[in-house]
Amino acid sequence: MRHTIEVADIFRAAGPAYRVAHAGHLSLSQLKVMSAIEACRTAALGGHVEACSDCGYQRIAYNSCRNRHCPRCQGAAARTWLEAQEANLLPVGYFHVVFTLPAQVADIAFHNKALIYDLLFKAASETMLTIAADPKHLGVRIGITAVLHSWGSAMTHHPHIHMIVPGGGLTQDGRWISSRPAFLLPVRVLGALFRRLFLTRLLDLHNAGKLVFFGKMAGLNDRRAFARHIAPVRKKRWVVYAKAPFAGPEAVLAYLSRYTHRVAISNSRLIAFDGNEVTFRYKNYRCSGAERQQVMTLAAEEFIRRFLIHILPRGFHRIRHYGLLAGSARKDCLAQARDMLGVAPVPDEPPAAEAAPDPCPPCPCCGGTMMIIETFAAWCQPRGPPTARPPTRETIHDPA
Repeated sequence: MRHTIEVADIFRAAGPAYRVAHAGHLSLSQLKVMSAIEACRTAALGGHVEACSDCGYQRIAYNSCRNRHCPRCQGAAARTWLEAQEANLLPVGYFHVVFTLPAQVADIAFHNKALIYDLLFKAASETMLTIAADPKHLGVRIGITAVLHSWGSAMTHHPHIHMIVPGGGLTQDGRWISSRPAFLLPVRVLGALFRRLFLTRLLDLHNAGKLVFFGKMAGLNDRRAFARHIAPVRKKRWVVYAKAPFAGPEAVLAYLSRYTHRVAISNSRLIAFDGNEVTFRYKNYRCSGAERQQVMTLAAEEFIRRFLIHILPRGFHRIRHYGLLAGSARKDCLAQARDMLGVAPVPDEPPAAEAAPDPCPPCPCCGGTMMIIETFAAWCQPRGPPTARPPTRETIHDPA
């Protein structure tokens, strides 16, 4: 269902003026994302004409951009990804763990997204795997699904990693050890190791000359200035959040569906757009209860700016798997875990599925089957406008 207001509407109305005002300051990736969102589900990408085989109702359906930053296109991508992940779920409790960068480090990440985001993934995953493997804690190899978010609820730059971790793991001799029902690993220990690993490698990157800074932060290119900048976070506690297990595997999938393919803001959070200002819902985490849900209004230019700062570097993977769920060992590790848990193994070849449902949504008039009767290329229109007259059998099945 199309929302009343979409991010695409804001980009189409205010995007051209934003390009002119910021000419020379927008990256090629940002320009491509803007163009993709603006063209999504319009004649610019072509489409097809659908007709109901029962009542003859016809409608035009335009193609989607399929850009991973487009809020409207990510719903289908998330559903497809989740279907593929169902086979990886184990019948145990799953914990939600979040690793967040302090503000001083987040500022560095803003200028070096590919390097710092990758370092965030590596430091957080190594922290979890190291502490979990320590005999003082679990003494096992765990599995991790990690998802990068670079935004807060108000679309500000707030890089953090969401992890979904099964409550237990495999020992070196192949036994399954479960965690305590509501406790996975000590968060203070996780935070201390995460801080040490991240800062050590961050300094290595700076010493190797791989970090760059611009504008007000250009002075951080100097080694001593950089050391002074990160000095406060060396003594600061890095908070790692861990939530009690979900209700079950189904709840894990429901949760992942909200996090894996989310982009800076979803269309459902938009309230109003008058051509100049955008109003949307957000969560103020400094408040609790009913006061947490609040409303914010931004100028369209500021809204677009906040959206564009979350464009990922080209080729960057925002969903990664570690430990038992790492690609090279996932199949064998999951089979071993299921054997230890007494669960029937997943067949290598699933049984033949039933006939795939028609990709076209049902007819809004009678609920009948919609069939594609014509396709047209980008910037083109159908040979004739949609009509309510029932199409003939020859028209529906025209091989041309």
